[in-house]
Amino acid sequence: MQRRHLLQAAGASLALPQLALAQAYPARSMRYIVPVAAGGGSDMIARVVTERWGKLLNQNFVVDNQSGGGGVVACQLTARAPADGYTLLQGYVATHGTTPATRRVNYDAVTDFTPIGMIGATPNVLVVNSSVPVKDIQEFIDYVKRQPGKLSYGSAGQGSLTHLTMELLKQETGMFLLHIPYRGVAPAMNDLLGGQTQAVFPGLAAALPHLRSGRMRALAVTGKQRSPQLKDVPTMEEVGFKGFDAMQWYGVVGPAGMPPDVVRRLNETQVAVLKAPELAEKLAGEAVEPWPMSPEQFGQYIKADLTRWTALAKARNIRLDE
Repeated sequence: MQRRHLLQAAGASLALPQLALAQAYPARSMRYIVPVAAGGGSDMIARVVTERWGKLLNQNFVVDNQSGGGGVVACQLTARAPADGYTLLQGYVATHGTTPATRRVNYDAVTDFTPIGMIGATPNVLVVNSSVPVKDIQEFIDYVKRQPGKLSYGSAGQGSLTHLTMELLKQETGMFLLHIPYRGVAPAMNDLLGGQTQAVFPGLAAALPHLRSGRMRALAVTGKQRSPQLKDVPTMEEVGFKGFDAMQWYGVVGPAGMPPDVVRRLNETQVAVLKAPELAEKLAGEAVEPWPMSPEQFGQYIKADLTRWTALAKARNIRLDE
């Protein structure tokens, strides 16, 4: 009996530091690293979310924009930080999906991080110049196949989501479109409007103004459900492309090895923020829908997305550091 009581006391004493940490956390402001320059859509999402999140935690988030290396610098800073919950990263599809799938990076997108939770996602939308004589995706595929080697598509750059999403469509249909990479999605959209290319597969936010003006036509969106902002446009799943649910997503991770109680507190308060209707209205400006997940669900999502893009990059021989 005496031995059992000693063991119980020892176990309780080991649990006390973690309990105290969870109860005291957060005791000071938190560094929130964003892997892009200030002023863009990802930065706006970070500031809108952390403003509300900080109020629930009774502490401030200090947004730290670290745009070097296409997100690699931000990931390295986060992975090397103390795993105490005071340094977090707003990862997204590039930092934890397309970039490590297409080039060597000095971090492991899965093992070097602790998943906290998804923020939200926006679909990609297959768009064509309004002068292209097609009304749906099957007509587009037939149109391309009738003119092998004569048509092209633009992307935001080699290895970007806009590049890989179209390559995924090419892989599944056997059609050929010449890839024209640009330095960002804006010049890619400008050349589509000018007729220099025939199609682009951008994020919805970049396409919406041109779709509303009638200068571009939407053929299909990625994702499991139709976008509330394009209710008449079918999903890729609806038109026969099972599992074609590639998304531009944003979520929060910390360094590997964070205390479970701290992760749980961060996730619970993040989910509460994401469920507020007022936040959904704010994120709608970037066509992002809140998508709350548990840490476990988010971790599984990251693994699946990285696996998808790594397999595609290998199949299409897309390797940017060789």
